[in-house]
Amino acid sequence: MSASLIDRVRERLVAEASPLSPGVVAAAIRAESGGLLGDTEVLSNLRLLETELTGAGILEPLLCAPTTTDVLVTAPDAVWVDDGSGLHRSTVCFPDEGAVRRLAQRLALLAGRRLDEAQPWVDGQLTGIGPCAVRLHAVLPPIAAAGTCLSLRVLRPATQNLEALTRSGAIPPAAADLVHAIIRARLAFLISGGTGCGKTTLLAAALGAVPEQERIVCVEDAAELAPSHPHLVKLVARGANVEGVGEVTVRDLVRQALRMRPDRIVVGEVRGAEVVDLLAALNTGHDGGAGTVHANSPAEVPARLEALGALGGLDRAALVSQLAAAVLSVGRLRVSSTVADGDRDGVCDRGRHAYL
Repeated sequence: MSASLIDRVRERLVAEASPLSPGVVAAAIRAESGGLLGDTEVLSNLRLLETELTGAGILEPLLCAPTTTDVLVTAPDAVWVDDGSGLHRSTVCFPDEGAVRRLAQRLALLAGRRLDEAQPWVDGQLTGIGPCAVRLHAVLPPIAAAGTCLSLRVLRPATQNLEALTRSGAIPPAAADLVHAIIRARLAFLISGGTGCGKTTLLAAALGAVPEQERIVCVEDAAELAPSHPHLVKLVARGANVEGVGEVTVRDLVRQALRMRPDRIVVGEVRGAEVVDLLAALNTGHDGGAGTVHANSPAEVPARLEALGALGGLDRAALVSQLAAAVLSVGRLRVSSTVADGDRDGVCDRGRHAYL
């Protein structure tokens, strides 16, 4: 089926506004092809069109695989998958660059975003594609010089507890004991590490050890944390709509969390000006807060937070004093290997700020 026929069928279906049943789509194919296609050709094109028009198209089986964490498209014949053991090239191929572009634009629409020449990149979140939400990023040419680039991250809920992580070998028993001690003492803590090392998984496990009578308010950019705790409130940020309005930032939600009678405030990933409000909360009676941050070692966390604090107008002296008073423990995760089920196998190192 040619791209022009796909476009004509799509336009007809939109104009008819009918439910997308196989019969309706087949009738549209026959009409737009001038009745020249036989039953076998119509059936073949129906299957192709269903792939083009629904879900994540030919990428959906990859996204639905139980171990997939990322699917990356860099060219029509270059689809890469990370299943927990690192990136490898899949056998999936698109017919041409136009097919990649059409999928990227359709996924952007599903996420309530716009992707075209005037807005050549997009961030968004998709639901209804497999059992988990999917984070979307796409860039169109000529910004992406070699063609449309599509990056999809499967947001699997972090549900394991500390005991499960210890049994799997992801963390040593001494690290689990340390986390339990931090939770009991109501110390604020940050978990640092690189991308994909298991920071969110360890944070969720730590929150599962919080006493049941305590109220946890979690603020996230994308809903990933799913700790086993009976009194958990989740707040999730959202981007602006296609008109550029309606944005709710992580910083907005940290401020709202303060009004929700939290015993502990948690930020899934500290990566912007929300660090200012988080530190203010931790220094105003909300002990035991937590979060994750991208940094290669505990010693690098202060510099990372200093850069983020500058985004919120907090100077170095003020940030250092607030951080020293609020955050007492910093742990680092590093990836050492992978386990059988595809989860990252993190090794937990502990550390403290040099100035504490």
